[in-house]
Amino acid sequence: MSSLEQAQFSQRVLIKTILHAGESAVGQTVKVGGWVKKGRKGDAGKLAFLEVNDGSCPDNIQLVVKSSLRSPSDLTPTGTSVYVEGEVVMPPKTNVQKVELLVSRIINVGTVDSSKYPLPKGKLPLEFLRNIPHLRYKTDIMSAVARIRNALAHATHEFFQMHGFLYIHTPIITTNDCEGAGEMFQVTTLLTDAEKLEKELLNNPPPSPDHLQEAALLVKDKAAVVSQLKAMACMSEAEKSQITAALSDLKIAKQNLCKLEERSKLKPGIPIKDDKIDYSKDFFGRPSFLTVSGQLHAETCASALSSVYTFGPTFRAENSHTSRHLAEFWMVEPEMAFATLEDDMRCAEAYVKFMCQWLLDNCLDDMKFITDKHDKDAIGRLRMVASKDFIRLSYTDAITILEEAAKEQKFVNEVKWGVDLASEHERYLTEVKYESPVIVHDYPKEIKAFYMKVNSDNRTVAAMDVLVPKVGELIGGSQREDCPNVLRERMLGCGLPLEYYEWYMDLRRYGSVEHSGFGLGFERMVLFATGLDNIRDVIPFPRCPGRADL
Repeated sequence: MSSLEQAQFSQRVLIKTILHAGESAVGQTVKVGGWVKKGRKGDAGKLAFLEVNDGSCPDNIQLVVKSSLRSPSDLTPTGTSVYVEGEVVMPPKTNVQKVELLVSRIINVGTVDSSKYPLPKGKLPLEFLRNIPHLRYKTDIMSAVARIRNALAHATHEFFQMHGFLYIHTPIITTNDCEGAGEMFQVTTLLTDAEKLEKELLNNPPPSPDHLQEAALLVKDKAAVVSQLKAMACMSEAEKSQITAALSDLKIAKQNLCKLEERSKLKPGIPIKDDKIDYSKDFFGRPSFLTVSGQLHAETCASALSSVYTFGPTFRAENSHTSRHLAEFWMVEPEMAFATLEDDMRCAEAYVKFMCQWLLDNCLDDMKFITDKHDKDAIGRLRMVASKDFIRLSYTDAITILEEAAKEQKFVNEVKWGVDLASEHERYLTEVKYESPVIVHDYPKEIKAFYMKVNSDNRTVAAMDVLVPKVGELIGGSQREDCPNVLRERMLGCGLPLEYYEWYMDLRRYGSVEHSGFGLGFERMVLFATGLDNIRDVIPFPRCPGRADL
């Protein structure tokens, strides 16, 4: 009988390890730590039966604790933390689990006042849990989502590292609006500086005109003294010392006057120059924002390193309260040099399939829990995407299909060439028409970003979106415009300040290559995998209009 492996950097054995070992673990003495999901007293109060979970898997292990070790009343409340030592034993045949733990020693207990505990027993609405984000991962559904999210992050790094991509970190603070939509959070110290100055001027008001005049007269007097001393034909050593002292006094008087004049110019509020905010006084000396995408910076790295990817937080100041929008979310953004739109689509399809298969191979316990408790189609959806070839469809063909469908099925949003596809259109294509993931490509250039390569028809750009059932758009990508003249025209057409993008133009001036990339909204991938309906339930601490808890 091999000894059960302890958790790294701890003496305890994970509950997942014990349950997976099953009957082969019987007879071993182990330490277990976790939180009570359900607790009850037995044998007239002489025993406590605790279903404990430590976050390593969706299943609990039952602990049997004698009252001689600790009062059952301290142990049975939901949420109680326990760290114990005991022997793995066979439970009665009526028990669902194959093994349980007979506790011989209690190492530590974190008690809970059940009358105040905010997570009552039973299934709790996800809307309710959003109001207590610091506690919601104690629930079964949210801990399963956390493990699935972790598995998808692991799969992301595994996929790109396996295919020779370099992981890079792009700036969170930027001066560029990648999407050109203007929905960015501004990063500035002007407001706090203005508040500090206002308080400081209240405590120490600026000098009055009389005060300034007195300081100016003092400078004049000190200067006159220096002039008189210098006018003396012959000076003794003592008189030379007087000049030195007088010059020192004059210097101090001038410095004092200069400080007073500077303070007299101070005005409360944000600095203004030429009727505009004077950003030269700001921390970065120019308007700066939280990034909406790491793509433009990733392009700089791909221009020398060939294949790179970034995986980090992005921000949109879009005042939207829908179930698909967050103000802070995570993006996976690969960028590939010497790659066309076709290469881009192949990479996106392979990546999505890889993640789906990774969950089936490495996170099946949690996917079974999700399927049993929340979305009966979750595992089937993963298997379908992992095994099916994605449908390729031009935007023009997609519009034709949707216009035909609109004759029988009423869409809320208008369908015509030149409009962006709405979520209902995307889901019709993936869930009704094809029952498969769909890649729509070659969109009208007017509805896509400035950096996308203009096609030869001058009407469309080499852009693509990967659409999947349940979610709709999962990935957006394109071949990037590599011609500096065309890129310049596109930026001018979008009203972008060219001086802020000169560095981006340099990538086209110095060794330009055709290159492509895409962005995957990571929370959307978690939504797709779990079948949850609201994006705020698949990120640990959601930020949205009016909410930035903790």
